[in-house]
Amino acid sequence: MRLFTDLRLSRAPMAAFIGVGLFWGSFAAFLPDLKGRLAIDDGMLGLILLGAAAGALLAMWVSPRLDAALPRWGLTVSGLMLGLAVLPFGLADSVLPFIAGVVIIGTATGMYDILANARVSRLEARHGLSMMNLNHAVYSLGYAAAAMLTGLAREAGLAPGPWFALVGAVVILAVGLTLRPEIGAGGAQDMPQASRGRITPYVWCAGLVALIGFFAENATEGWSALHIERTLGGGAAEGALGPAMLGLTMGVGRLAGHLVTMRGAETTVLRWASLMAAAGLVTAAAAPVPLVAYLGFACLGLGVSVVGPMALALAGQMAAPGARTLAVSRAAMIGYLGFFIGPPLMGFLSDAFGLRAAFGIGAGLILVIPLILVPRMRRLVAA
Repeated sequence: MRLFTDLRLSRAPMAAFIGVGLFWGSFAAFLPDLKGRLAIDDGMLGLILLGAAAGALLAMWVSPRLDAALPRWGLTVSGLMLGLAVLPFGLADSVLPFIAGVVIIGTATGMYDILANARVSRLEARHGLSMMNLNHAVYSLGYAAAAMLTGLAREAGLAPGPWFALVGAVVILAVGLTLRPEIGAGGAQDMPQASRGRITPYVWCAGLVALIGFFAENATEGWSALHIERTLGGGAAEGALGPAMLGLTMGVGRLAGHLVTMRGAETTVLRWASLMAAAGLVTAAAAPVPLVAYLGFACLGLGVSVVGPMALALAGQMAAPGARTLAVSRAAMIGYLGFFIGPPLMGFLSDAFGLRAAFGIGAGLILVIPLILVPRMRRLVAA
C-alpha cells in the first residue's frame, strides 16, 4: 500500500517534523501563560518573537552548509540541538532569558525543518513519489496532539518548566529515528551542494507562496488561543482547542493532499486551497463565540495545510538533482520568514487594530496566492 511505503521511506524526516510540531504546539497552547508570566503586552510579545525569526534566518544560511558537510548526520545534529534547547525553555521567568530561548529554538527548529524538507525532496526525486504533504501532515498532527495535551496540562495547573522538559526529552528520543542512512542510491549527482547559486524566478514565486502559507499557519497557531480566551471569553482548555483544531485539520488536509495530488496538479490545488483558507480566516476573525471560531480555524487548516509543502516540493522538483537542498533552502529562506515573522507581526497588528482586524488582514494576504503568484508560476513553467 502506497501510504505504508511512503511512511517507511520517510521515517527520518518524519521524526524531525514530529519534534518541531511538538514544541510549537506546546508553545502556542502555553502562550497565554507565558505572556502573563512576563507581564508584557501584545506589541512587546511580537517584538520578542522576532527572535525566532532572527534564529530562523541564521538557520537558513547554515543549513545547506551543514547538509553538504554532514549529509548523513546533519538532521541528527540539528535534532539534538532542538531537544537540548527545549529542555530548559519553560524555566524562563523574565524577558531576557525568554528572548535567548526563543532565538536558540528558532535557529534549531529552522535547521531541523529545512534539512527535513531537503531530505524529503531528495527522496521524492529518487523514488518518483510525492511525500511532502505526508511529512507535513505528521508535523500538523504532532502539533495538534501537543496543543491538546498542553491545554489539559494547563487546566491541571502544571507549570511550563516540567512540561517543556518533557517535550525536550521526547524530541531527543525521536532523534534516534533520523539515523537512517539515505545517501547512496541516488549516486553522486544527488549529493547536496553548499554552493551559493542564485535564486531563480520560480524559486522566488514558490518561496513567496510558502511565505504566505506559513504566515497564515503560524500566525494563527500562535494567536488563536489568545483570540478565543481574550476576545471570545473562553477558558484555558477552550483556548488550547483553537491551535489544536487548526493542527488537526491541517494534518487531515495534508494527508488528503498526499493521497490525491498528482504531479502537475499542484498549482490548481494551491489556488482552491488558498481560497478556502482565506474564507476560514475571515470566519474566525468575525466569530461571535468560540464554536464559530473553531469552524473558521478548521476551514483555514484544511485550506492552508497544503500551501507551504506544495510550494517547497515544487521548488525541489524544478531544481537540478545536486541543487535540491539549495533550492529548497532558498525557497524555505523566503517562506519561513512568514512562519517566524507571522506571530510577531500579528502582535503588532493586534496591538494597533485588535485581533479581529489582524486576522482579516491575514485573509487578504492569502488571496495574493491565487490572484498573482499561481498565475506567475504557470507562466514561468510554460516559458
